[in-house]
Amino acid sequence: MRRPVALRLQAALGTLALAAATGVVLAMPEAAAAAGGATGYATQNGGTTGGAGGQTVRATTGTAIHQALCGRADSATPITIEVEGTINHGNTSEVSGDSCSTAADKIELKQISNVTIVGVGSGAVFDQLGIHIRESSNIIIQNVTVRNVKKSGSPTSNGGDAIGMESDVRNVWVDHTTLEASGGESAGFDGLFDMKDNTQYVTLSYSVLRNSGRGGLIGSSESDVSNGYVTFHHNKYENIDSRTPLLRGGTSHIYNNHYVSLNESGINSRAGAKAKVDNNYFEDSKDVLGTFYTDQAGYWQVSGNIFDNVTWSEPGEDTNPAGPDPKSNTTVSIPYSYGLDAASCVPAVVSATAGANKGLKVSDGSCTPQNPDPSPDPTDPDPTDPTEPSPDPTDPPSGTNLSLGAGADGSSKASGTSYGNVRDGDLGTYWSPAGTTGSVSVKWSSPTTVSKVAVREAAGSAGAIGSYRLLDHGTGAVLATGSGAGLISFPAVSLTKITFEITGASGTPKVAEFETYAG
Repeated sequence: MRRPVALRLQAALGTLALAAATGVVLAMPEAAAAAGGATGYATQNGGTTGGAGGQTVRATTGTAIHQALCGRADSATPITIEVEGTINHGNTSEVSGDSCSTAADKIELKQISNVTIVGVGSGAVFDQLGIHIRESSNIIIQNVTVRNVKKSGSPTSNGGDAIGMESDVRNVWVDHTTLEASGGESAGFDGLFDMKDNTQYVTLSYSVLRNSGRGGLIGSSESDVSNGYVTFHHNKYENIDSRTPLLRGGTSHIYNNHYVSLNESGINSRAGAKAKVDNNYFEDSKDVLGTFYTDQAGYWQVSGNIFDNVTWSEPGEDTNPAGPDPKSNTTVSIPYSYGLDAASCVPAVVSATAGANKGLKVSDGSCTPQNPDPSPDPTDPDPTDPTEPSPDPTDPPSGTNLSLGAGADGSSKASGTSYGNVRDGDLGTYWSPAGTTGSVSVKWSSPTTVSKVAVREAAGSAGAIGSYRLLDHGTGAVLATGSGAGLISFPAVSLTKITFEITGASGTPKVAEFETYAG
């Protein structure tokens, strides 16, 4: 098994000159990752760690949140912002700086990365003020309430979305939140959780969405189909008219959610979207799954769901309900592991875990709520007994190293170190990009089957490689993601070029060995 070398981002924030009047208090020098760790599609594409490894600050106003973002060394410097109290229009001002782009009418996470916003203490409430994520990546929002955000009337914020994402957003984990409105569009409200314009690798978990006309969407129109890879699990949707969610294109995984009082429609898969819908509990609702309000079909794979007092419309020109006896019309492959509670216990386990201020409790996959990352049972054997030697994370598998005799290339060779100068078995020679990211490839003249890759770092640089993606260069398919050098296994694939793409690092990464194996 691959034992990844953990990426430790130690970029310093420097001194934050934040006066007490702004609502920020400097806390500990390094932040822990958000409790529990990301789940679902947010674990893919290099993973979602937010501000882990960076500074932690405390904020009690929206201005303080913006000032914390703007006080970083640069827009990618990791930071965890602990929020307590009520954030509203009266205490949220625009702040300027090279590491941020903020606005007065919303909490703006724009053109930034590596940020965690987490509610602490007596709780964090964003009152009539939405959270806007734009052109950003690696964001965590946890344990907060966002309520009564309006797009019309007064005051308005964030286009009416409680949490909205748009324009090339990647890797967002929203967890243990309460998102609520007090009516539908006619009352000035819009969606609770919206994603559009190329937003991918998102998870919404253990959250409550209620009292709104619209739960949320993936894709703003039938032509906005560049979004996807979104997981919804252990959430409660209550008293929602429609869009739980609305899916336009892309792939979604929807499991172990509790739906109560969906008044007009529920999961609306259209415009080629594909949804895997597992072990959910639908109750006292109408048309909870299907394609609605369009003739552009979407698809679903269903298993283990419970439909309790659910009514279904007759099929029509722009109405294609999945029920009354839902059957799968596609298949969806899920690339990550997950625990699946029985649908019968979903109402109880979601009630005990979902929403802000629930102690970040999660399900153990067997219908039992528990605290995140529970301590191991002291009576169990220590799985990391220090008396047992750890295996070399890059011990190669048996068989021929297919990279020997193959071609190779890398990005940024002109200003980096040419891969052509690397000698097999010599950890003093290496390829590296000009900066902290780049890619290196192995290529063959004819299709070659590969299922394992071993990456070794140069002598003295172990631990520099952070997040990565392993790609079939010809098709662009992602074969594996993770962090750190080591042995990477994946389903066997026939290809002519395989690319190791470094997407994050601490310092300049140096790849001394890029070995490939058939098995």
